[in-house]
Amino acid sequence: MSWLDPAPFLRGVGWMDGDRVVRADPSDMSQLSWDIAQRAVLPIGVRLEFVSHGADAVDIRYRAAVPEPGDPLAELAHCFSLWEGTRFLGETFTEPAHEQVARIELPASPGPFTVHLPEGHAPEILGVRPVGGSLAPGPARPRWVVHGDSITEGWSSTRPARSWPAVAGRALGLDTVNLGYAGAARGELATASHIAALPAHLITLAFGTNCWFGVPYSAPLLYETVRAFLAVVREGHPATPLLVLSPVLRPDAEETGNAPGATLTELRAAMEEAVRDGVAAGDERLLLLPGRGLLRAEHLVDGVHPDDRGHVLIAEAVVTALREAACVPSSVVSAG
Repeated sequence: MSWLDPAPFLRGVGWMDGDRVVRADPSDMSQLSWDIAQRAVLPIGVRLEFVSHGADAVDIRYRAAVPEPGDPLAELAHCFSLWEGTRFLGETFTEPAHEQVARIELPASPGPFTVHLPEGHAPEILGVRPVGGSLAPGPARPRWVVHGDSITEGWSSTRPARSWPAVAGRALGLDTVNLGYAGAARGELATASHIAALPAHLITLAFGTNCWFGVPYSAPLLYETVRAFLAVVREGHPATPLLVLSPVLRPDAEETGNAPGATLTELRAAMEEAVRDGVAAGDERLLLLPGRGLLRAEHLVDGVHPDDRGHVLIAEAVVTALREAACVPSSVVSAG
């Protein structure tokens, strides 16, 4: 069988730049800082979803970045993870190459199946092809836009499918669009404008940690930044449920002042106050999930980023908060 156009099978898509999935508006990249622009070209959270009609396997033809010889990552295999709903089925590995075909064996089930891609190699999917049957794109699901920093991007999870947005998205049956930007996510208003213009049924914001260092904020500055960020997002999404997750535990920053003298505890309080004031001002679709108590030190790999268990704990808290507030679109049936 000839190769099928991959576009109908792709999920987690924010924007397209030609045939490539990107995570910021390609027509407005000049408004972004260089660190966000760099992270936005990686297809974090992008995956393939399909239903099988008697197929024994699926071939995925893709193009990927390959590090130069001598780079420690040059020989790292490309990993494709297969899921059926919330059930992990297995992994397929291919040797690193600029262009390659991965064949993924399928069980005798219609699915729907999800294939998570080797995100770190910036794969561009060129085509999909069934083996021994036929494929159809997976069912469309309501879109959940999640913005945050490296923790949202999934750092220190062992696989892309183990990041907290991926875990929560599976539990809720949503199409998760991951706009996590490692090293950034400091309330940049250009990003708020992009989110405002991006169709979404549900939005979650999980930034603030990077406001303690790098580009250090004072507590009053972060308060005003959060209020401004929310105002810009609300221009495009006046009634969309919007959950704000304040920073999770970071032991070295909790009681240590940054250059302006703010501790992470103070920055977190300022962020939470900004959200509460937004609710008090009449935003009935705005929710707050305090992040401080979600993790303990043993859940952090490097004192900052959670391990797989930590990602699960964040995901469980987010799922609970959204369900209790009845913010998950009623048309959604949880997968699995």
